[in-house]
Amino acid sequence: MKNLAVFASGSGSNAERLVEYFKDSDLAQVKLILCNNPSAGVIQRAERLNIPLILFTRSEFKSDKIVDLLKENEIDWVVLAGFLWLIPSNLVEAFPNKIINIHPALLPKFGGKGMYGHFVHEAVVENKETESGITIHYVNEHYDEGAIIFQASYPVTSTDTPEDVAKKGQVLEHKHFPEVVEKLLKEEI
Repeated sequence: MKNLAVFASGSGSNAERLVEYFKDSDLAQVKLILCNNPSAGVIQRAERLNIPLILFTRSEFKSDKIVDLLKENEIDWVVLAGFLWLIPSNLVEAFPNKIINIHPALLPKFGGKGMYGHFVHEAVVENKETESGITIHYVNEHYDEGAIIFQASYPVTSTDTPEDVAKKGQVLEHKHFPEVVEKLLKEEI
């Protein structure tokens, strides 16, 4: 059984989707949810789903405290699901090619520092893109620059608002993210 730690900074819909997807799995389980935002919706989701939640500060994140905590809990993979901080090198080194992220655009477009959530969707609309999508990628020490694992796209129409784009993307996120995580875990066996 593989143990997953999910990091989230916001509402936690992808974290919940991962918990539900692996709930009855013999392959993996979400063992911990970690959060850097004391007002994030993911906190209530974790409580409702009965998954231990750890809140942490930026200094704790940059120290070895989080790496030690993950190792103590025998975490095999780290999954970023709407987590907004840059991953420090000590965490990347502790979990080489075992940290994955989902990004709400087709990287390399609309990636990098400050490009998350509504900022991405606003940029897609402002740039009159005809398609957008999701990217699941490995994480390194730079925002959105790790090797791409999977992408899926959807059409963007001239009348779509950033909210419309967000909704289309979230459908793809909820469908593909757990499946791609499962595929990566199976490839490891």
